[in-house]
Amino acid sequence: MTASEVALGERLASWLEGLELADLLADAGLPSYRRDLGGVVRWHDTATGTPLTADQLRQLDRVLRQEGEDPDHAVPVALVQLRRQVTVRARLVASRTLDYAGLAELRGISENAARFAVHKDASRHRLLLVPQQGEVLIPAFQLTERGEVRDELAPVLEPLLAAGMDPWQVWAWLTHPAGLLGGMVPEQAAADPEEAAIVRHAAVRLAERVSGPAS
Repeated sequence: MTASEVALGERLASWLEGLELADLLADAGLPSYRRDLGGVVRWHDTATGTPLTADQLRQLDRVLRQEGEDPDHAVPVALVQLRRQVTVRARLVASRTLDYAGLAELRGISENAARFAVHKDASRHRLLLVPQQGEVLIPAFQLTERGEVRDELAPVLEPLLAAGMDPWQVWAWLTHPAGLLGGMVPEQAAADPEEAAIVRHAAVRLAERVSGPAS
């Protein structure tokens, strides 16, 4: 590459580092880079390890800066969204969750019985299960102290899960302030008899957005 192309690679890397987005390139299926012992940026195809050509580097720069009218002040929106998703998921995983054994202990039943009950409730869209690295997480917010599904949450979970909404999105929506509820946290508001109907209505509206218009 020419000196100007090397400079472009450095500017692009420094820009992404300043936005704290550089570590998300590979996860987004985009080319990524390494710095050699001299600190020089070496861009490569993430899948093959093949060095990027000058044309490929310029194309990557255009793709990342395509949002907004001024490329100098653009932000790679897809990477920003991915960063938010990673941050939200980390926060969710750090909250209290149960596995089959933990639920069995709460309910005072065998692990096999707990596993059967969990998947029965999930098949009826009454229980949120979240896949994580080959395991199944049971977010504890939806359960009572005895490990049963909270009565007030069952009718909120049902439309969201029946619509096929991503489990991570269901978890995030239920446990964070929601615009459809004026900033209330759905799982908390559902416990208030005066707000429960509003939460159920918001869940139905969100489910309709997820499933799309009826054919």
